Amino acid sequence: MSTTPTNPSQPPDFSRLIASTIQIRYGQVQAVIRLIEEGNTIPFIARYRKEMTGELDENQIREIAARHEFEKNLYQRKSDVMRLLEEHGVFTHPALKATLTQAIAAARTLTALDDIYRPYRPKRKTRASVARERGLAPLSEWLQTPEAQHQSETEVRSYVTRFIATLAASHTTEPEQDAASHTSVDEALQGAADIFAEEVADEAQTRQWVRARTIQKGLIQSKATNPESESVYETYYDFREPVAKVAHHRILAMNRGERDGFLKVSIEAEQEDILSHLRRTHLPKASHAHRCEGRLPSAYPKSFVTSVLDAAIADAYKRLIAPAIERDVRSELTEKAEAHAIAIFGENLKNLLMQPPIADKVVLGVDPAYRTGCKLAVIDPTGKLLGVTVIYPTPPQNRVQEAQRTVIELLQQHGIELVAIGNGTASRETESFIADTLRIYNHQWDCQVPYVIVSEAGASVYSASPLAGEEFPNLDVSERSAISIARRVQDPLAELVKIDPKSVGVGQYQYDVSQQKLGNELSAVVETTVNAVGVDVNTASPSLLSYVAGLNNTVAKNIVTYREENGRFTHRKQLAKVPRLGKKTIEQCLGFLRIRDGEEVLDNTPIHPESYSVVDRLMKQSGVDKDGIRNPAKRQAWLSEMRKQSIETLAEENGVGVPTLRDILDALERPGRDPREDVPAPLLRTSVLTLDHLAIGTELVGTVRNVVDFGAFVDVGLKSDGLVHVSQLADKFVKHPMDVVAIGDIVKVRVIQVDAQKGRLGLSMKGF
Repeated sequence: MSTTPTNPSQPPDFSRLIASTIQIRYGQVQAVIRLIEEGNTIPFIARYRKEMTGELDENQIREIAARHEFEKNLYQRKSDVMRLLEEHGVFTHPALKATLTQAIAAARTLTALDDIYRPYRPKRKTRASVARERGLAPLSEWLQTPEAQHQSETEVRSYVTRFIATLAASHTTEPEQDAASHTSVDEALQGAADIFAEEVADEAQTRQWVRARTIQKGLIQSKATNPESESVYETYYDFREPVAKVAHHRILAMNRGERDGFLKVSIEAEQEDILSHLRRTHLPKASHAHRCEGRLPSAYPKSFVTSVLDAAIADAYKRLIAPAIERDVRSELTEKAEAHAIAIFGENLKNLLMQPPIADKVVLGVDPAYRTGCKLAVIDPTGKLLGVTVIYPTPPQNRVQEAQRTVIELLQQHGIELVAIGNGTASRETESFIADTLRIYNHQWDCQVPYVIVSEAGASVYSASPLAGEEFPNLDVSERSAISIARRVQDPLAELVKIDPKSVGVGQYQYDVSQQKLGNELSAVVETTVNAVGVDVNTASPSLLSYVAGLNNTVAKNIVTYREENGRFTHRKQLAKVPRLGKKTIEQCLGFLRIRDGEEVLDNTPIHPESYSVVDRLMKQSGVDKDGIRNPAKRQAWLSEMRKQSIETLAEENGVGVPTLRDILDALERPGRDPREDVPAPLLRTSVLTLDHLAIGTELVGTVRNVVDFGAFVDVGLKSDGLVHVSQLADKFVKHPMDVVAIGDIVKVRVIQVDAQKGRLGLSMKGF
């Protein structure tokens, strides 16, 4: 049964439309929309309302929410178009009203809807509108009749002369309307042709066909504005590719090259093919009978009127249709390319945020620099600042020995267990210095203090932010940056949420896409990740707490203020005392907040308090108390007995859904579990590597730093990351790099290309 209403003024069943579009059951879509409209957050719905949604994940729920917003906007636009057509008097014709109403109801995109409305939209002054004002519309209509098709040029001109005379006679009252008396035959024919051309160009089906044909058969091409100039866009100085096959990153690259003035980008369509279609569909039927694929055979020469209309069709395409369709196609290509780039950025950000913390270590953070010196910050295992200083081991000062003494003193004084070096300016020179210093220190004290290279993308953004100013009001920007670098090792998620997600630098063409859409997507990724990991309510910063489901910046700050004034939370119930933390908000956030070593052992699990009674019933049935959960051996023995029973039976007996019960048992397996523990730990180093050390075939171990459409960038310890092209990622065909690698992966690679002059390294993962 069709989900499209016959009357677009009546709201459709949005849930049914969405279900048919994204292939999710109608009842699931209904449940998601209802839950969202009731004020529930997406992380809460995905985690704690699985019975209602049929266990849809967050991505599916977000897609439903986005489609629902789209459908509402489309319906609103349909209502606006209906109202405008009514106001313009179009609906005074019953047959036309029925046709348009049906077409509007069936429209599934805003573009299709605009195509329908286009002929009736008030226009600025055009050649056709001028011709209509001069009274030439009847002449245009006559030219399209069978009668006109069979007349000679002399007969047609005679008819037009009489038409002009009649028109002039009817316009004698106003001087400005007397233009008809001064209109020549050729001007009248041209005006009539202009009206016909605009009618051809405005027809919705015509525009839709030409648009689809251009996408299917057209080429996108770019040319250099100055072929002699050097730029990063040289690949696109003479580039052509089918519109249907062009890669997303190429679209964004050409767009940027055009904005920067290096390229001229255009769409080339199969013009003759399109014109043939326009002739078949728009030339009068009398001449169409003598046509073959839009062209007249020599045995049937064109009539004069056919020539006039044929020229008008060519004009309609070149002047009115082609430029608009080119804009539409490029806009659609850009929109899809942006969506793809934003999705890549989001996936990379998620993987970056899910990097495992290196906890319980004293860390020395190093923010490299040349002239201004390297800033050092020591933090304890909780992230508390122990001290800051500056050293100058790099050019132009080169005070290496002095810097070594300072670092060794810090290593001894604070018992530093790990050094974190930012990967920005002077990073590799600083790495070389730190590696030499640690070699001396480790040998002297018979220990193994390693170092790790940390992405400092966004560190400067955080350092200059009001938040950093509040945390460290007495430190300068560069010293705060060193602290951020150190903390990113201890807990990447907790530190990275303090900066704008767009500033973490793990995508491609991030500044060439819609910043609003990018921001929305990345905020959703951060929200998903934070809630998947869970947040310790007694140690989390306001920045981290603000991403917990249901919380905002104000409430997050209130939680921290309450904690500082009243001491640590010992029970989730205490959160009800926090100002502005209402009943609905508490319901949304409690399951994602953790209290370690609290009064209630379940408070350190993702089990929602609304399900505590279920756990109590399960334990009473087995004769186990809460202390048994704290004891690993007793807990595992109890869970083992639980899992021997039918989960469906257990769920029914305890009045809970199977998905919820399954989640409860999984949560009790490892209370306090951090899902990031399952991700490979960061690669720690003790020595530095240079291009001189490498030869073709050298095997290395590195960390994936970024994933883009054409490959992955891997940090193997050099100044610049090496590229593993998509063709070198595996022994089999790889459709997209993300099918094989993710940011943070530790991978084995083989050197296949070394360009010492440009500092480039080509790598391969084949054979591993």
